[in-house]
This record gives sequence, C-alpha cells and structure tokens, in this order.
Amino acid sequence: MKREGVHALSFDVEEHFQVSAFWSDERRNKWESYESRVERNVDKILTLLSLRGIHATFFVLGWVASRHRGLVKTIVDQGHELASHGFGHELITTQRPDQFRDDVRKSKQLLEDIAGAPVYGYRAPSFTIVPRTRWALSILVEEGYLYDSSYNSFAMHGRYGHLDLSGRETRGIAVRLSDNFYELPVSNLRIGKRVLPWGGGGYFRLIPSYLFRLGVRRILTLDKTYLFYMHPWEIDPDQPKTEQLSWGYKFRHYTNLDK
Repeated sequence: MKREGVHALSFDVEEHFQVSAFWSDERRNKWESYESRVERNVDKILTLLSLRGIHATFFVLGWVASRHRGLVKTIVDQGHELASHGFGHELITTQRPDQFRDDVRKSKQLLEDIAGAPVYGYRAPSFTIVPRTRWALSILVEEGYLYDSSYNSFAMHGRYGHLDLSGRETRGIAVRLSDNFYELPVSNLRIGKRVLPWGGGGYFRLIPSYLFRLGVRRILTLDKTYLFYMHPWEIDPDQPKTEQLSWGYKFRHYTNLDK
C-alpha cells in the first residue's frame, strides 16, 4: 500500500482474560489465577515493529504494568510511546467520577514511575467515554493528560463511546477539544450515512484483508489520516478459551487469531 497521509498504530495492552466481554465480578476476582500471556505477545509485536522500523503507541493497563514492569521499560527503551489504558479495565460507564480519577491517576503515576518519563495519552476500556461520561475528559485534563483516544464512531457497538467532534479544529490526526487537550479518534469507514468498523480490533480479523486494505485507502483519501488499534492477545491462537460467552462473542474474539 502506498503510504500517504498520517498513519497511527496503537496497541491496547491487556491480558487475554481482561476483555470486557468476559467481565464478571467472579472472573475479576480470579485474575491472579489465570495464565499470563501478555509479555510473550507484546514481545512478538515489538519484534515485528523493530524489523519494519515502525514505532507505535502502547496504551498499557496499570494492572499489567504493575506485574510486568520490565515489559513497560522495554516498550519505552525501543522508542515507542507509552500511554495509559487506565488501571483496572473497568468501563467508565460503571464508575463514579471519583473512582475514575483514582483509576487514571494511579495508572499514570505507575507508568511514569516505571518509564521515568511523562505519560500524556489515555484510552478508555471499550472506548466508554459517552455523552453521559463526558465528565471524564475534564478529569483527564486535571490529571495532566494531553490527549484522549477513546472516540469510536461505530455507534452500533453496545459499549463504544460517542462524542460530537463536528466543527472542531483538526491538526493532522488530532481534534482539538480545548487549549491543551486533544482527541485522537479511531478511524472508521463512512459510506453515505453508514459508519463501518474499520479501525482494527476484531473487525480487522473478520474482514477479508483485500477488502480491509481498500477501506483503509478510502479512509486515507477522505481524511488524510488513519488510526489503527489492536490487542496483544489478538496474535495468540493458543490462549486458553472460555466457555462463558455467547456464540457471537466467541466468534468475534477467537476467529483468525492465527492469521
């Protein structure tokens, strides 16, 4: 693919058992007992990026960072941007403002302590900054973040957030929300009035690769920017499987992990 416009590559660093679709209080209490696979999966990604000479942003969950401090250091030492995915992977829609503040402050302080450098970016679990949780943006500003990357325009997903970014000043891939705070929206494909999920995640594995490339070209033609995301567990076909999922979630989570 001809590389034109602004390309942004990002990874949400979490364990295979921390996916929002798996969430229950019972499973949350068992996190410590599940097999950790995040380090080996991120190492694979870092090797691929190094071979290509590509740098990315890693939104690291604080819970993971607290248990894999060396992995966080490796990400930074290899020249990638370190950003926050919160601490405990709780959806913002389930938190009070004070709980959210504690979560993002704890994550930021931990990551900065490990990296020895400022952390400026944040991405919400399952993109859950929605109109009723827009208060989260002002808290991010107050806690020293410079940008959020939680806006996902694919509104048909049950959990994804949705913000009105119309009429805002744009600078490349960033949309200015205030004097010192920006939104970096995940890219999706617009066809007429329809928005199709084209920013990565499970949709990258489900949509045929030739068709996905065509969609990315279309996004670059229209927007001159493209922001992609995925998770380390999405390159791990040997991860333990859970039976506590609906057929639809199983299909979306496990399809094409080997590809």
